[in-house]
Amino acid sequence: MRSLRTETPSEQHVELDRYDSVRLVTAFVDDQRLAAEAVYAARAALGAAVDAALPRIAAGGRLLYVGAGTSGRLGVLDSVELTPTFSWPRERARALLAGGERAMFEAVEGAEDDREQGAADLHALAPTPNDVLLAIAASGSTPYALGAVEAARAAGTLTVGIANNPGAPLAAGADIGVVLDTGPEVISGSTRLKAGTAQKIALNSFSSSLMVRLHKTYGNLMVDLRATNAKLRRRALALTQRAAAVDETAARLALDGCAWRVKVAVVMLRAGVDAVTAERRLDAAQGSVHAALG
Repeated sequence: MRSLRTETPSEQHVELDRYDSVRLVTAFVDDQRLAAEAVYAARAALGAAVDAALPRIAAGGRLLYVGAGTSGRLGVLDSVELTPTFSWPRERARALLAGGERAMFEAVEGAEDDREQGAADLHALAPTPNDVLLAIAASGSTPYALGAVEAARAAGTLTVGIANNPGAPLAAGADIGVVLDTGPEVISGSTRLKAGTAQKIALNSFSSSLMVRLHKTYGNLMVDLRATNAKLRRRALALTQRAAAVDETAARLALDGCAWRVKVAVVMLRAGVDAVTAERRLDAAQGSVHAALG
């Protein structure tokens, strides 16, 4: 463990416990800036992962996430946010966390060390060649994640290994390795700090890029959201107004006529067609608003 950069004590804050509160916050915030830099340095690998995942997901595959501790919880978070943000089917974004659901709220000792369980949990999802596995581990050597990667590769599933240490087995053993070299933490070994932040940025960037390529936006507008509460209905209304260049009354009428599906409302308003025709155009255009509008 001492050879891992994420586990190496920081030489910048050896008297951390003597800092006052403002200096402590400054130290942590300053160090977090390196998280974005680490992801930026890995942008080519992340882009390659998006390109490799796109045809599989477009063919009906699933996004599968696997990890332990903070890394696993971040995978769960990314998976569940795809549904309200992009109307992504819940069954097509599945997350495995070492120790099961209980591990979301408390540490399950030893769960991350069980390589066989990682493989078994992945097998239980019946992976296919159209699926994409995102395996996340700061150390890059978590047995649970490595077991899942081995099982996924045996099934022909595309594997993307995301680690925070150069030369990590997880990145090397996956089809595509993404190394987020965040280095030592302010608190030695606490990878919930900038290593976790870098993982969150990387997962957000990967899944959001993939959703854009799948026509889940119109320009940069989030037009495929699921308006399941009052806040999201207000957002849907504002997005429809902006995308279709209409007033609130026209936007609301269109949304009421298509079960508050923003994409459909935009095509209705911009093309001057009814909801059924708008939906058919979108289906024929694989969900692309631009293509549906001709």
